[in-house]
Amino acid sequence: MRFYIVSGMSGAGKSQALKIFEDLGFVCIDNMPFQMLDGFIDVCVKNPDKYKNVAISVDSRAGEYLGYFPQFLASMKKNKISCRVIFFNAEDSVLLRRYSETRRRHPLGKSVYEGIKLERKLLDKVFAAADEIVDTSDKTVGELKDTISRLTGASAAKQHLNISVVSFGYKYGIPNDADIIYDVRFITNPNYVHGLKFKTGKDKAVKEYIKKQKEFGAFFDIFSKLIANTLPGYIKEGKSYLTIALGCTGGRHRSVFTAEMLADFLRKKKYKVKLNHRDILRGK
Repeated sequence: MRFYIVSGMSGAGKSQALKIFEDLGFVCIDNMPFQMLDGFIDVCVKNPDKYKNVAISVDSRAGEYLGYFPQFLASMKKNKISCRVIFFNAEDSVLLRRYSETRRRHPLGKSVYEGIKLERKLLDKVFAAADEIVDTSDKTVGELKDTISRLTGASAAKQHLNISVVSFGYKYGIPNDADIIYDVRFITNPNYVHGLKFKTGKDKAVKEYIKKQKEFGAFFDIFSKLIANTLPGYIKEGKSYLTIALGCTGGRHRSVFTAEMLADFLRKKKYKVKLNHRDILRGK
């Protein structure tokens, strides 16, 4: 079992780090009360398959119970449970700037400057026990993800971008969760071709009709290369999920076929792709 204690200063990226642990396949719990830790660890030991990789966040919200942190680690060692502590830190000036940018209150209820000073005292024992101290002052989310992956020895396969390709009809609205939206209404619409109106972009006749259009071939060659060239950048920046939406008028012909083509193209590039034709059954 791999057991990690994730701690650190508020504003130093601890919450983001816990999300990265979750993306890497860890069972993650934020701010579990110290009184419940022993019971939870007992559950983990008795269910090793389910709780093989665990990350628990411990921070200043634990208050006076942080004084028991060294005893907790000693108990883990006594029970032969491997546990590593990662402390996320940043310079005070950086923490002040981040709070100023987000306009959030400090969790200790003081002014931000006073809160930072008090928090450092509260977390002193956790900081002293840390196996790794990660300074996030100059780190991007992508660099933070690389650091955590390296420290945990996470499988590279788990770091792949999860891509969702969605076809939709503009007449029914744009998907709210789309990161990239492309309009394929420049393709001649099969809806007005005899025999194709009630078919979809998954049918052979519609596929052949669209493929014969010179504009489509030129477009897809450029578009697919553009997507392929930008995906490594999203991974580098720490993005785990990306939704690419392709739209036509009704979401039954052109967008469906283009989405099918793009999904196949990305799968051949070894990306994990989920395909969804949101409006394919509408207007039938």
